[in-house]
Amino acid sequence: MKILIVEDEPSLRELMQRALERERCVVETADCYAAADRKLADYAYDCVLLDIMLPDGSGLRLLERLKAEDKRENVIIISARDSLEDKVHGLELGADDYLAKPFHMMELTARIRSVARRSRAGGRRTFELGNVRLDPESCRVEVAGTEMPLLRKEFDILAYFMQRPGHLVDKAVLAEAVWGDHVDQADNFHFVYAQVKNLRRRLAEAGADIELKSVYGFGYKLIAPEP
Repeated sequence: MKILIVEDEPSLRELMQRALERERCVVETADCYAAADRKLADYAYDCVLLDIMLPDGSGLRLLERLKAEDKRENVIIISARDSLEDKVHGLELGADDYLAKPFHMMELTARIRSVARRSRAGGRRTFELGNVRLDPESCRVEVAGTEMPLLRKEFDILAYFMQRPGHLVDKAVLAEAVWGDHVDQADNFHFVYAQVKNLRRRLAEAGADIELKSVYGFGYKLIAPEP
């Protein structure tokens, strides 16, 4: 899962980032309205943790922009202002949840998982394609009922494609989703090629009947067996 933290308090921002990275999330941060606006214009996220009191603008304006542009990001408002009016306003604008400061990191990660479950394919908690089953919460993959161990990035790549079967995915889009926004500065995508090659090998060795196919000059597509 790729998350953007919009928070101007450095210590809280760093604490949230560390906690979410331990949960295997790809985390990006913004410390003000302008930085968050640029990130949201250039990149896509699964979830945005949005402080509504920013030094150069209101986080609610960012929320309005996201919803007006029909962006798919889930939004959890995080704010020191725990008033009923703020909660109602944020939820009416389209926020998925509201978390008042101070909060425990365990509650934050639980809220993110809950929002993700609600939005993921109509509430579905696992993904199945062919004889492969993937559970995002337990980070477990099974092929024909037998667990297939994967390294973290291999799992993240497979999870990304299992949610988009049959879709042609640009290698740059895949890299951004799995490794984070900074990959747009990379000279090449050798790290993507290497991880995809390893994932293909593991799928073949486990007897998976799905295939991660290369599309020359573009990227990859996950193909399911014919019914």
